[in-house]
Amino acid sequence: MSTNTPSGLSYKDAGVDIDAGNELVKRIKPAVHSTVRPGVMGSIGGFGGLFDLSAIACANPVLVSGTDGVGTKLKLAHAMNNHSTIGIDLVAMCVNDILVLGAEPLFFLDYYACGQLDVDQAAAVVAGIAEGCRQSGCALIGGETAEMPGMYAGDDYDLAGFVVGVVDKTRIIDGAAIRPGDVLIGLASSGPHSNGYSLIRKVLDHTAADLDGPIPGHEEEQLTLGQALLAPTRIYVKPLLALIQALPQSVHGMAHITGGGLTENITRVVPERYGIRINTRRWPRPAVFDWLQQAGGISDEEILRTFNNGIGMVLVVPTDQAQAVQAHLRNAQQENWLIGEVTNKAGQVEFIRE
Repeated sequence: MSTNTPSGLSYKDAGVDIDAGNELVKRIKPAVHSTVRPGVMGSIGGFGGLFDLSAIACANPVLVSGTDGVGTKLKLAHAMNNHSTIGIDLVAMCVNDILVLGAEPLFFLDYYACGQLDVDQAAAVVAGIAEGCRQSGCALIGGETAEMPGMYAGDDYDLAGFVVGVVDKTRIIDGAAIRPGDVLIGLASSGPHSNGYSLIRKVLDHTAADLDGPIPGHEEEQLTLGQALLAPTRIYVKPLLALIQALPQSVHGMAHITGGGLTENITRVVPERYGIRINTRRWPRPAVFDWLQQAGGISDEEILRTFNNGIGMVLVVPTDQAQAVQAHLRNAQQENWLIGEVTNKAGQVEFIRE
């Protein structure tokens, strides 16, 4: 019987470079250290991340966790050879989700998976993650880099993020206080954020649009098409936590506008016995959405169900608090509009243009 057993094989021969992984850890340590906040214990490189909850001033602490990714926006980052902001998207998608419960993000972990580790590319991604953590006030206390040859083609990689936050049990925002007549205040998004990119890429393929050129039909815009599409997801944590602290009875509910768009996300926080009405003329829709709808022949129903259309976060506020809330947001440089109201029509989502 003949054997063809190879001799002297190493892990590197199989496609996994331990030295590259160690180099990445050294490269990202300054970025990780820049996110340290009260409660952080130890440093990266251990088997687990430590956080001292007693360092947080919260009388009745409830931990809130969330996880997410950035979807096929990664493909756009590759197309533009720009991996510096996709990490911000990763953090934003997680921290904005737990924020709607009134939670303050405490710490974050990331998972970076690739076929072959490119240290420069991975370091750029982690630098973006650290920036997102700084913007939201949470600490990057650990993560995992998985090099898996054969699972990913070329320089493809995937990302997942995990956040843990805290909210006082007596101040959880769960939508229970929402009533008909409450108004909807929409906060401006920075663009499509991190949702709908499979459809965006389909439109790009169909039109062969130039990512480095102006948004077609909107040449007056300062951003190129690629810049408008790659703009990182806006992080709302600090201004909205400050709002809740300053006006504690002013917010009955919050909704992060992600997959499902304006159609499906607001109803996740509104009691089933009520509905919502949104006036789509109440805010200026960014040019990139106009182009996407026209170039892709996307129906009004589909675009409202897929994209945020310029509204990244919605607050449900009692009418008598709306003016104070909007003023507070403007003072925090958060562009916002009164876009609709809660109705007594159970489960109904109505869009009007007037």
